[in-house]
Amino acid sequence: MAKKNIFTDAFGTPYFLKRLIIFILGIVSYRRFNGFNKLKITGTEHLVDLPDSNVLFVCNHQTYFADVAAMYHAFCAVNNGYLDTIKNPIYLLNPKIDFYYVAAEETMNKGILPKIFKIAGAVTVKRTWRAEGQNVNRMVDLTEVDNIMKALDNGWVATFPQGTTSAFAQGRRGTAKLVKNQRPIVIPIKINGFRRAFDKKGLRVKVTGVKPTMEFKAPLDIDYDNEKAPEILLKIMTAIEQTEDFNVLHNYDEELKAKKLEQKDSDN
Repeated sequence: MAKKNIFTDAFGTPYFLKRLIIFILGIVSYRRFNGFNKLKITGTEHLVDLPDSNVLFVCNHQTYFADVAAMYHAFCAVNNGYLDTIKNPIYLLNPKIDFYYVAAEETMNKGILPKIFKIAGAVTVKRTWRAEGQNVNRMVDLTEVDNIMKALDNGWVATFPQGTTSAFAQGRRGTAKLVKNQRPIVIPIKINGFRRAFDKKGLRVKVTGVKPTMEFKAPLDIDYDNEKAPEILLKIMTAIEQTEDFNVLHNYDEELKAKKLEQKDSDN
């Protein structure tokens, strides 16, 4: 597979351009995370001794772009020795440039801003189950899988196993298959409050005074030889707290139904 060099990343994007885009977008978004709202970051000690490549971050998804923008801030801060804080934006002068994120192709091709974000490190994929707001059923494009593997071979990659910003949506098996085949270090990220603080795209501040959180967890313990993809996927979904066990509203609804049935039986 293609390799990066001192001038370009694995996909041929000039590093000077990536640095410039990350710096500008970082400055523009800084007050969103450390002004209008206060982003609380925890667990970045788990990032300190990671290798430069074959590290996969798995995260729940709440907005199209704010989630990834916050990751860039956190990674750039850690890259400059700042743990659990983004208070000193000087870290944007020395960004983490070999970082990529998996994003839906249709999202990244709508408008100028998404196309700029794409240059910063997007690895685009076509959803196999949904496109343009409609349910679809299409085959996985193996070229896209190769691109994700190329990104892992040359840096860190973030992906959203649910492939949607809907809470508690089911995880997609493709993530688990990728993990089993590529054997990366898998770091779960749990975010919260982004949906309340920002609009769905993550470009507009919806509410101020919110304290979104981003928690980096310890690497998952995965037996790559013996664990099957469904087992790996369950570990991932549990780590990012997106299984039904974490769905408080779902549990409340189920308890309410049970109480109503119990009351009905007692009345009879």
